[in-house]
Amino acid sequence: MTRSDITILTLNGKTPRIHESAFIAPGVRLIGDVEIGADVSIWYNCVLRADVSRIVIGARTNVQDGSVIHCDSPMPGAPDGYPTIIGEDVLIGHMAMIHGTRIEDRGFVGFAAQTMNGCVIEADGMLAAGALLAPNKRIPSRQLWSGRPATHMRDLDDRALAGLQLGVKHYVENAKVHKAALEAGADGAAQG
Repeated sequence: MTRSDITILTLNGKTPRIHESAFIAPGVRLIGDVEIGADVSIWYNCVLRADVSRIVIGARTNVQDGSVIHCDSPMPGAPDGYPTIIGEDVLIGHMAMIHGTRIEDRGFVGFAAQTMNGCVIEADGMLAAGALLAPNKRIPSRQLWSGRPATHMRDLDDRALAGLQLGVKHYVENAKVHKAALEAGADGAAQG
């Protein structure tokens, strides 16, 4: 991208790969081995730093404002390190910190929640706002975990999961609105 309000940095021979339909907001920093899928939205002032492993973001996932996503290097007991792999249709709330974690399709991470190396949030699993998922913990499918450290709070019913998917659809559409407004603003600035 050529916009000066976004950083896309090649590091260690790896350049971020961004699907043409993705929305990358101003202030975003994409560094190294990052892959962004179709209709993904990375919101204002997020940092995705894949300098020591990789980060993959699946289609229609959104990473909301101010979130930080990182990974970790190979180490004893983890010869491949800890990449961060995020599936499709995932919601990641504002100011979340995701580190060396796998989030499967339709997973959810609430506002200001944190995950650590080796964590897994299974499909349709949910980490509540402000929660801390300690290293190597796994949230099973259709469970909500909360607290610091996070523990199982309750199971999720079909209605709750349907609500999350409405959120995914909202973010895909809202990203198109923001992208168009930014493009219109850039055109207006260039003409004015």
